[in-house]
Amino acid sequence: MTLFRLAISVLFAVSSIAVAQAKTVWVDDQLYLPVRSGAGTQYRIIENAVPSGTPLEVLDASDSAYTRVRTPKGTEGWVSSQYLSETPIAADRLRTANQQLENTRAELAQVTEQLTQVTNERDALENSESTLSNRSQELQEELQRIKSIASDSINLARRNRELLEENQKIRNDLEVLTAENERLEASKEYDFMLLGAGLVLGGVMLALIIPMLKPTRKTDNWA
Repeated sequence: MTLFRLAISVLFAVSSIAVAQAKTVWVDDQLYLPVRSGAGTQYRIIENAVPSGTPLEVLDASDSAYTRVRTPKGTEGWVSSQYLSETPIAADRLRTANQQLENTRAELAQVTEQLTQVTNERDALENSESTLSNRSQELQEELQRIKSIASDSINLARRNRELLEENQKIRNDLEVLTAENERLEASKEYDFMLLGAGLVLGGVMLALIIPMLKPTRKTDNWA
């Protein structure tokens, strides 16, 4: 268990050293900062004219007024700690802020363009929905009209069938009436014939009876 804690402590220490070595500082608002071979002005300059704003990798931060760093060129040396800053210089921060502002503006323009595109698509969808709604209403009205026409056709067919049946009934009644009329006409002619025959028979009988009704003259004996 002790070995495990010791290993954890060693790993923590190594991690702390790695974090310290990975620390980055920036040359403060100083025009040029010399890099010396040792922690003091008595040491020779191994890299001159490091401009302000240059990021330096911290290799050793001693309690003295100097810090051991590595420059972007790969030079390792000591610089005065009073000219180092934990944050980039104002000019760099301003450039970063301006760059972020430009990026934000570009993102805002892109978002605005996307919003406009989405708005146009939404308007197009609303127009399509309105068109489809109107078309659906037209189809509903057309369907209702077709149903009405079909209903009228069914009613007309039924009425036509009823009229045909009534017409056939009227024809049957007409045939019956025609036959009855013909029968009555024939009966009337027969009655006339009987009447004529009766009149003729009556005339004949009168012709026979009337002479018999006349007085006969007595025979003149003188004749």
